[in-house]
Amino acid sequence: MSDLTHIREDGSAAMVDVGDKPVVRREATARGKIVLQAETVAAITDGSVPKGDVLAVARVAGIQAAKRTAELIPLCHQLPLTKVAVDFEPVEDGIEITAFVKTDAKTGVEMEALTAVSVAALTIYDMCKAIDQTMQIGDVVLVEKTKSE
Repeated sequence: MSDLTHIREDGSAAMVDVGDKPVVRREATARGKIVLQAETVAAITDGSVPKGDVLAVARVAGIQAAKRTAELIPLCHQLPLTKVAVDFEPVEDGIEITAFVKTDAKTGVEMEALTAVSVAALTIYDMCKAIDQTMQIGDVVLVEKTKSE
């Protein structure tokens, strides 16, 4: 019926069998942005948000999300992650978020990187919703994925 790897002949969803693929180093980088008022960016960077250290909590949330991607995205494989890094760049109109994920596995980690960015942004939103009702999450993209034999 389809050449799509996650669709069976009858059209139903299926998890891809990666059992015969070799274990290789795989890396992925994703980015996103949460648009905030300038005052909110300042409150985040100077530590005056009432809920606490926004970026520290968002970093841990992003790392935890990457580790739990297979629980959130039904057809993702559980992967042994060897590195997850979530970083933030405050800019005038928001916070830019970057996630880097690495594994030695039979399938890639792009979903883990995208999930890390998304959950980090949602955490910033949650921690700042009382002081900024104009926030917008967007521009979540896969920047790069690599594999090396």
